[in-house]
Amino acid sequence: MKLVYIVNRIDGPGGLERVLSIKASMLADHYDYDIHVITLNQKESTLFYDFSPKLTYHNITVNGNPLLYIYRYTSRLRNMIKRLDPDVIAVCDDGLKGLLVPLVLGKPCPMIYERHVSRNVEIGRGKQSLLRKIVTSIKFRLMNFGGKFYDRFIVLTQGNLNEWKLKNLQVIPNPLSFYPDENDISTLLNKKVIAVGKHSFQKGYDRLLQSWKPVVEKSPDWELDIYGTINEKEGLQDLANKLGISESVNFYPPVKNIAEKYKEASIYAMSSRYEGFGMVLTEAMAYGVPCVSFDCHYGPSDIISDKENGLLIKNNDIDGLGNAIDFLIENEETRMSMGKKARIDVQRYLPEKIVSVWDDLFRSLTANK
Repeated sequence: MKLVYIVNRIDGPGGLERVLSIKASMLADHYDYDIHVITLNQKESTLFYDFSPKLTYHNITVNGNPLLYIYRYTSRLRNMIKRLDPDVIAVCDDGLKGLLVPLVLGKPCPMIYERHVSRNVEIGRGKQSLLRKIVTSIKFRLMNFGGKFYDRFIVLTQGNLNEWKLKNLQVIPNPLSFYPDENDISTLLNKKVIAVGKHSFQKGYDRLLQSWKPVVEKSPDWELDIYGTINEKEGLQDLANKLGISESVNFYPPVKNIAEKYKEASIYAMSSRYEGFGMVLTEAMAYGVPCVSFDCHYGPSDIISDKENGLLIKNNDIDGLGNAIDFLIENEETRMSMGKKARIDVQRYLPEKIVSVWDDLFRSLTANK
């Protein structure tokens, strides 16, 4: 089966890139799919994650003013799809243009849309002006309009179903990035709390730093390590300095061996304002690391069973997040039991289980071709 993925770029360290590297590689290596990936203005030939050598890549380069940009992209995309003649097309583009691809291509074959973020990403930070509210409302309407033309619209969590007024919705969560052997997981004895993700409003690290202040005052020998693309505009280092916690907080750029960092940690902290899924939670849990997370829309409540394999805190309860981290620091036995349960529960996201669902979907859509 020839499967074409339409994406923006896959050379970065983000969650979408991670998921595609796992999913597409397994489909090619174990299910014998002929997979082609179409990118847009991707300049880097070296990919951050490892993809199967069986995949074929095509990059569309466009420039010019907005109208010329759109015309060039749509015409080149149509020509490429016509030449490739796929059995199925999967679009992994969380922007508005991704939802309008069926209208651009005219549905040459079954088409699937993969939504990797919450629709809340369109709202952004701060209070919206009346004009911004109107623009956002129009954008949501266009997104729902375009989404109905797909044969299947895939979201990552049960909560995400509430964001869309569509009849073609289906939930397929992200697969695990790795699942180490029992003798290679975290001991949960290192005095480290970890968070992973780029510096952004969405990830809410400003809230995490505020919650960390009382934690480190009680446990000054513990450290908070944050891994992710550093954005100075977010002012996180300045905030850490202002709060007087800079000596206990470490900001690191993305690393390929992030698995080793989970192994070194004893608690994972998620402070996101909203999520599409929260793959970092499953990654930490695979290493037996219990997670403390805001119960944001959406993802954490699908993954974490509160007080069983981790702790869920009311969204924006900064004191509550700090208290939860402090609780796991002070209660080693509970930390150990939650970590053990987390590692067991997260097996439902093993790649072989998730990718088989994708294979069933692709085959059901092409059964009558």
